[in-house]
Amino acid sequence: MKILGIGNAIVDVICKVEDTFIKKNDLTKGLMKLFFDEIEFTNLLSNLKIEKTISGGSVANSIVGLSQLGNNVGFIGKISDDTFGIKYEDGLKKENVKFFYSKKKELLPTGTCLILITPDSERTMCTFLGTAGKINKNDLDVDTIKESDLIFLEGYLWDEGDPKEAFEKAINLSNKTAMSLSDKFCVDRHKSNFLDLVKNKLDLVFANEAEIMSLIDAKKFDDVILFGKQIKKHLIITRGGKGAVSINNNEIVEIDAKKDLNIVDLTGAGDLFASGYLHGFINNFSQKECLEKATEMSSKIIQQIGARL
Repeated sequence: MKILGIGNAIVDVICKVEDTFIKKNDLTKGLMKLFFDEIEFTNLLSNLKIEKTISGGSVANSIVGLSQLGNNVGFIGKISDDTFGIKYEDGLKKENVKFFYSKKKELLPTGTCLILITPDSERTMCTFLGTAGKINKNDLDVDTIKESDLIFLEGYLWDEGDPKEAFEKAINLSNKTAMSLSDKFCVDRHKSNFLDLVKNKLDLVFANEAEIMSLIDAKKFDDVILFGKQIKKHLIITRGGKGAVSINNNEIVEIDAKKDLNIVDLTGAGDLFASGYLHGFINNFSQKECLEKATEMSSKIIQQIGARL
């Protein structure tokens, strides 16, 4: 197998609501709220008509993008044997992604992200991680990890305890390891651990400018370039309107952002950027060609609703 993703298995549940629903439930329009109370989340969902369900999660989105580009890929994520868990597995299989997890009835339900779309097309998200965030080392398919050219992890999944042990086991078994730093909140929360991963354990690292600068306490972007050269790793950094840069040992390649795009929804921009870059990387593209494919994929996804092409 070319690439195996390991990440949060989250079912995106899309519902159309009025603005009054957002206000009534004390949600902030356009932002994501993390729910820790299963009953509170279930009550919220019970009042809604589900328009569509998609097998989501950051790395899962990237893996689907890689599948759509014709690559042999798979995914490991923890789900429960419940309605959404079944939908999750079926959704990945329809995208030709091999799913390497044997679902069983868990204490917590399958992770869910409720995407509420108001009449103005704004998306407000409510996420309940459920069993997705409880992945442990015994959930990993050892043979598949060893047989994959590269594994792709997400910072969202990293946490002390079982997920950390799963992460470390996967890295130790892998041939090559890529990871997305995922979110500045994740970086700030796990800074010393993420820095150790980036310096010593990962082969490729995906980050946006804010995430990488926070990780190394950089004052200016030149500090990031210097850091990349010093650690002699492969860093891929998105810079929004300023484009993106790839640092591989001493080779620095930059690309401009595409102009005059009809931006509809930024959901999945980073996920599909990673798809494009990893597609190039495993198919022996040059760094410049990898960046071009990554930019092409992210430019497409932001001109439509959702994180799937």
